[in-house]
Amino acid sequence: MSSDADGPATPTESADPVLAVDGLRKRYDDTVALDGVDLAVADGEFVAVVGPSGCGKSTLLRVLSGLEAEFDGRVAVDGTDVRDGGSDAVGMVFQEPRLLDWADVRENVAVGLPADVDPQSPAARDRVDDLIETIGLDGFAESHPDELSGGMAQRVALARGLAYDPSVLLLDEPFSALDRLTKADQQDHLLDVWEARDTTVVLVTHDVEEAVYLADRVVVLGGQPGSVASVVDVDIDRPRERADPELVALRREVTTALGR
Repeated sequence: MSSDADGPATPTESADPVLAVDGLRKRYDDTVALDGVDLAVADGEFVAVVGPSGCGKSTLLRVLSGLEAEFDGRVAVDGTDVRDGGSDAVGMVFQEPRLLDWADVRENVAVGLPADVDPQSPAARDRVDDLIETIGLDGFAESHPDELSGGMAQRVALARGLAYDPSVLLLDEPFSALDRLTKADQQDHLLDVWEARDTTVVLVTHDVEEAVYLADRVVVLGGQPGSVASVVDVDIDRPRERADPELVALRREVTTALGR
């Protein structure tokens, strides 16, 4: 395991990172939310972003997704600036599932398909059904949101985020509303999906235990305006044990970097 706890972290060494953030500075009127953020995420990497309230975690995610187009610096996905179409290669899963109440699981997943794809075409239906199988909801394709548990609904949101086959999947505290046991189950399921799909993931979370358990690297944001304070590498093979002393030590390291 290794970390950079003595100063701002530099991007991961990668010739062609899937996600590249260079000198990101984001302001709202007279308030600077992020200042000088650098980050590089490699193909297939799982990166978690943690930080105290007000450090810019949600703002960073909005910029990465293309929802915030006004900023200084460069943010690119697959080499294309998010302001010039790079955000088209990004999938997003929010804290709340945000499913369509009147649509069944298959229809909710199909919402994530590219706009030029006919959701009724055989290829599209096969893709949607494959995603439903991947998230472990075989037999629920015709169920509606009010027939699903909170964890099942979040799985549907995950499948919808993957329907576009994004280069990068962004997760905004997707399990924060779940009870502890359900959260642990969904975390393990997310890892299964990530490994099966070989997807690049950036997870924003306030849960240090979750970040260390799931990620290859934990990026710690701090300050106001927010910047990268530290990066902690999680060099522990999967599957991981939550009580593993190495993981416990890493949790302490991240917690210390957060100033707690």
